[in-house]
Amino acid sequence: MQVSTGRWVDGANFFDRESELQILESRVSEGNHVLLTGQRRMGKTSITHELGRRLEAKGWIFLFTDVEGATCPEDVITEIAKAAHPVRPLKARLVHTLGRWFKNNVEEVNAFELGVKFRAGLNAGNWRHYGEQLIRDCATHDKPILLVMDELPIFLKRMLGDTDGVRRVDEFLSWLRGVFQGLEGGSLALIVSGSIGLAPLVQRLDIPDRINYLYPFRLGPWRREDSVECFKRLAESHELRIDDGVADAVYEKLGIGIPHHVQFFFACLRDFAIMQHRDRVTMEDVDEVYRDQLLGTEGQNVLVHYETRLKEGLDDGSHTIAMEILAEAATQDVFTSHARQTLERKYAQTHDDARDRIVEALDILVHDGYLEAGDDGHRFPSRLLKDWWSARFRAHYTPLENRLSDER
Repeated sequence: MQVSTGRWVDGANFFDRESELQILESRVSEGNHVLLTGQRRMGKTSITHELGRRLEAKGWIFLFTDVEGATCPEDVITEIAKAAHPVRPLKARLVHTLGRWFKNNVEEVNAFELGVKFRAGLNAGNWRHYGEQLIRDCATHDKPILLVMDELPIFLKRMLGDTDGVRRVDEFLSWLRGVFQGLEGGSLALIVSGSIGLAPLVQRLDIPDRINYLYPFRLGPWRREDSVECFKRLAESHELRIDDGVADAVYEKLGIGIPHHVQFFFACLRDFAIMQHRDRVTMEDVDEVYRDQLLGTEGQNVLVHYETRLKEGLDDGSHTIAMEILAEAATQDVFTSHARQTLERKYAQTHDDARDRIVEALDILVHDGYLEAGDDGHRFPSRLLKDWWSARFRAHYTPLENRLSDER
């Protein structure tokens, strides 16, 4: 079992998730379309690749598209065309469609060349037609097809920043829903996923019905026993001896079984042991590596991904509010109702919709797994994220409760 701290995994490197895979396979096999959600680094991309690999072994075709870099619907349709290129019958239909766009022998073009030409032929007036034709070609193929559209919310958020962005997002989502709902007796299943939430986005735009054809499925963290077993299996695969209690101590430090964090902690401990010319990890090593590496520069470079994705999911004003909520929850252990009232008063001076912005920020922070709601307020479920944010803010942060006392 290999260590993977920056890319998706499948096959022998994919660990556990058997129940989740069983549910997802059942859903798509029955022709359902799925909205796959879950907090950062939970393994959403990996589980779709593993599902695709297993379905291919049963005669399916797996098409994976990452639309994070797309700027318009034409880009998204092009990515689907490029994914379909290796499938001979689908390529033949693309050739028929694109024949007039090529001067050379279209049969000989590779996926990149096809993508370039296909994209050049698409425009604001015809992308709906060619996109629907491509999707219907997939649905009428003689083999069942699973199509994954990864990072769709990031594409939609980017489009929101354009002129008339809200209308364009509504138009694209309405088109996508109409095409897939119009497939009768087809063999095409769609999974939409992303590292920022799609549901909060459409709720904010007041168009939640645009995704009501997608069956929501949330990918949760590993249980303690799964996290511990994964860590032990990694150690065994790399011939690294671990003292009794090390795997459990790793879980305690992390606070929650996020697969990427388990892998990253193991990689740091393995590298630490190598630098010490040892093939063994002790309980003391766990404390030292957590403090100096996971909470140090190396760890913060990895965890900055969380802040980047959060910024992509919110506008500047709401992002500032979200960062203040996270700083409060990290340094004070909880974001209380009293702290929330203070935050509302503070931002009401500059934002007429301060209360709505705070509601929106909290909804996204909970949906995307940064915080969870409790009886006394909102807390970090992940100790690693809490400690990271606390280390960043505690030296210069004034608690909201203190500001409330000062105002009184």
